[in-house]
Parts: sequence; C-alpha cells; structure tokens
Amino acid sequence: MNPANFDFHCHSVVSDGLLAPAVVGRRAAANGVDFWALTDHDTLGGLGEAREAAADAGMNFVTGVEISIEWQGKPIHIVGLGFDPAHPLLSGGLDDLRRGRVDRARRMGDAFAAIGIPGVFEGAQRFAGNPDLISRAHFARYLVSIGIAADVPGVFQHYLTPGKPGYVDHRWATLEEAVTWITAGGGVAVVAHPGRYKMSGAEMRHFLDEFKDIGGQGIEVTCGSHSPDHVLHFARLARHYAFHASRGSDFHGPDESYVDLGRLPQLPQDLKPVWRLVR
Repeated sequence: MNPANFDFHCHSVVSDGLLAPAVVGRRAAANGVDFWALTDHDTLGGLGEAREAAADAGMNFVTGVEISIEWQGKPIHIVGLGFDPAHPLLSGGLDDLRRGRVDRARRMGDAFAAIGIPGVFEGAQRFAGNPDLISRAHFARYLVSIGIAADVPGVFQHYLTPGKPGYVDHRWATLEEAVTWITAGGGVAVVAHPGRYKMSGAEMRHFLDEFKDIGGQGIEVTCGSHSPDHVLHFARLARHYAFHASRGSDFHGPDESYVDLGRLPQLPQDLKPVWRLVR
C-alpha cells in the first residue's frame, strides 16, 4: 500500500471540532483522503464512529489523539498514532487530563467575569459537544457569537493566549508522560505543528533531542498552519533526527481551518512518511 493522500491530524465535535466524527470521515473521503486519522484533543471518544465511517468510505484508518503537554513552560501538542485505544496507561492518562480541563474552564469564566464579561463559562458550554472537553475554542466561538470579536482568531489574539486576560494556565501532561502513554499502547508519537511554537532554533533542537531520547519518532512537516518555509525547515529537521514525517490539515470545520481535509501539499519525496510505521 502506498497512500497518495494521508491526513493524520483533524478534529471532531468530540473535542473542539464542529462536525461529528462520521461527517469528518465522509468529508475526508470526498476530498480524496485514502489513509485517515481522527486526532481529537485528549480523548478517544470519537474513534469508534470514525473507524466505522472510514470503513464505509473505503478509507484506511489509524487511531489518533492529540495530547496537550507543557514543556519548559510552553504549551505543545503531541499527536499519537496507531495505538491500542484500550491500553490503560493511555486511557487513564487522558481521563486525568480531561478532569483538569473542566476546572480550568471554570477559572477562565471567572477571569472573563473579572474584566466585565460575565457568563462566559456557561456560554462556552453551549458550544461544547463534549462537556468534558470544553476548550479555548468553545470560549472563542461563544465570544464571537456575542460580538466581543469578529472571529475566532481575534478572540485568541486578544483574550486567550498567555498574558491575555482570559488565559488561565493548567497542569498539562509532561512530554515524557505523553510519549510514554502513546508508546505503551503500541503507538507512534509525533510533534504536532512545530511551526506554531514560539521557540528559538536552539530551544527547538533541545526539545527535539529530548523528544527523540524518550521515544518520539515523528514530526509534522506538512500541516495546515505551516508556510512553505516551515515545510523546508522541518523537513531538514526530520532528516537530521531521522524522524518519520507526518502530514495533517488540523481541520476543525469548514470555516475554522487553515486548509480542508486532504488538501495539503505532499511531503518532500525523500522523507520517510509516518504511515509506514502505523500500517
């Protein structure tokens, strides 16, 4: 098998996407995706429906998740691919992360109330398909709906990033925890959208050194938020570290995504595609 179009990063309403897992799967298939992973944030709850949708559409399917971590004070995401979703270390770790999300969301609501915008937690809940996975995206959608900002990126820029009035820190997983959970379940750990992290070149190399040392095997080279320069840069790092390269749209919904499912440039031909590890 040599998939021409794989998309290993997208989200459904089970976390912070806008569409049901089956609808995301049908959209991927309609866009020509032939190997697909649903990677909802910190939950495996959509995988059963996604697997069925992939089978119905004739797509190859791989289990996926995007785990929220903190490394040296920086929020980072690690994608897990091809794992056993029933493995207790992975499922238990994700359970703990989700419990912390609800408490964080309540504190975010308090932070908005303190700057004169009450009821934001309750409003965000109405946008969350899964009450255990309430996230900054749900807060942003609610704030757009009441006219606080024109669009979701505007809410993040002014309210929901570190140092802004609606941002609340949280104890996420560590890098070692996330990679250990994924690999214990037989999966492959991949650095998600590395071009989005505010790191110097030295910091990125330090991070990737540590990631590889504890069992990380992949990095997203082509993804929705990467510019052509990002692709060239992270392709060079993939070669340097002998990482397998991943490709993912980071699709959340038709109006909230950098690019549609499967509509990405191909990986540079000399890289080792990560699907080879998860067949």
